[in-house]
Parts: sequence; C-alpha cells; structure tokens
Amino acid sequence: MTEYQGQTKKTGMVFEGGANRTVFSCGVMDAFLEENVMPDYYVGVSAGIAFGVSYLSKQKGRNLEVIEKYLPDKRYMGMRHLIDRRKRAFYNVGFVFEEIPNELLPFDYEAFEAFPGTVEAVVTNIHTGKPEYLEVPRGKDMRDTLVASCSLPVLFQPVKIGRHYYLDGGLSDSIPFRRALEQGCDKVVAVLTRERGYVKKPERAEHITNSLYRRYPKIVEDLEHRAERYNADMQELLELEKQGKVFVIAPESTFGVGRTETDVAKLRRLYDEGFRMGAEQTEALKSYLEK
Repeated sequence: MTEYQGQTKKTGMVFEGGANRTVFSCGVMDAFLEENVMPDYYVGVSAGIAFGVSYLSKQKGRNLEVIEKYLPDKRYMGMRHLIDRRKRAFYNVGFVFEEIPNELLPFDYEAFEAFPGTVEAVVTNIHTGKPEYLEVPRGKDMRDTLVASCSLPVLFQPVKIGRHYYLDGGLSDSIPFRRALEQGCDKVVAVLTRERGYVKKPERAEHITNSLYRRYPKIVEDLEHRAERYNADMQELLELEKQGKVFVIAPESTFGVGRTETDVAKLRRLYDEGFRMGAEQTEALKSYLEK
C-alpha cells in the first residue's frame, strides 16, 4: 500500500504478454526502477510475468541482458526444440527457465521474496477455458507457473500445476485490468505490447489448433473468439483511460518486432522505445497515482 496525502491507496500494474515483443515492457520496467515506481499488486500474462519478476526483484537491466545475450542463442528457442521429443516446445524451457536464471544470469530470488506486494500470473485452464490467477511462488518453484503462463498452443505443451493443466493466460485474459480492479486496486497501470487501439485479427493457423486441441473444446472456443475478446477488452481499457480510471502505456510502434524476433538491433530499438516512454510519462504517472 502507498500513502498519498494521508490516504492509503493500492496501486496495481498489469503487463500484457507478446513473447519477444515484450521487450518494450522491459524498457518501461527499467524506467520505472530508475524512478522507484513500484506496485502493490502485479499481474502479468505470458512474457509479461516471465520478464516482470526481474522488475519486482529490482534487477534493472537484467531483462535487457537476457534479450541481447540469449534471445539470439540457438539454445533459447527454435523448431529443433519443438520437434525434440524430450522437449516438445519452441522455447527451450530448461534453458530459459532454469539454466539462465539459476546459472548464467542469476535471478535474485531473495529480492523477489522481499517484494511486499502480491504477484499473480494469468493462466488458462485447458478444461474450462477460463483464466485463473496463480500467485507466483517466491523461489525456484516459480518455474512451472511462469512456463504455464507462457505456454502458447502448438508452441508449448500444457503444464500441470496441482491437479490441473494450463496453457497461456492470453488465451482467456490478454489484458487483465479487470482482475486488478477486482483485487481492490484504486489505481491501475496497464502496459501494453501493441499500439493503442490495435485491432487483433483471427489466427491464420486456427484450423491447425482446432484439430490439435479437439479434446479440449473450451480451448478451441477460446482460440475462435480470442481476437473478438481482445478487441473488446482493448476498447473497454481505452474508455477507462479516457475516464481517468486507468493509466495506459503503449508503444507508438513495435517496429515490426514479432513474437519470435531475434534481431538484436530491432529488439534494442523496441526496448529503448519502452524506456523512453516510461521515462517521459513518469511525471504524468506520478500525478495520476497521487490524485
């Protein structure tokens, strides 16, 4: 909780996913760290939570180092990992979620554990098709929760947590601003990885995913209506922004960076865009938080 002018308010931060395009958000996070802007409640989707934990552990620059040093590395992602019967995921889960944070570029688990707020990852239950909001464990056992939130259909296998199996949270709740409001946040900051007002189109490979997930009709339903739901959510979010109820930061351009982009120059350009926008909007953000 943060106290402003004698009143205690709860600040929530919402970070959209977008795989490698989330480098924009990493720039915003580092700008926030420079100004010591931190939430009381954080909810992230897919890469929005995978990268977000380094923000909450206050490891400024760590995400950028991962992006520049390891995203182009063949050990990080590629078709060879997807067709490997031992891995069956486009992203090399063991390398990304174990070797990098535990050996190559250590994640500060103690600092993350010391974060006083609530941290949640959005996942999609493969049987119900509904979003669930799992609290992120504060140690190395965070791995499965992070992987589940990032598990895009086809590119990942469903992840078992407890008694249930999960896929990417973006299938059911791409921009979980409602969750932040439901959690009692008086102020909500939403960081997007698409331009303000972006209109999502149906996936071109929908027939493939429908076939692969025919045993899970609710997931098929999510996939069929994902674009429609995303566009409605975007419209509602921007209306709330107009009303002054949420503060939105979105890239003016994503510079053609896609989900699996590995061109370091392009990734750095989008990171710099995020840092610039985060820094330039700090004063407006603080004003919003203090209202």
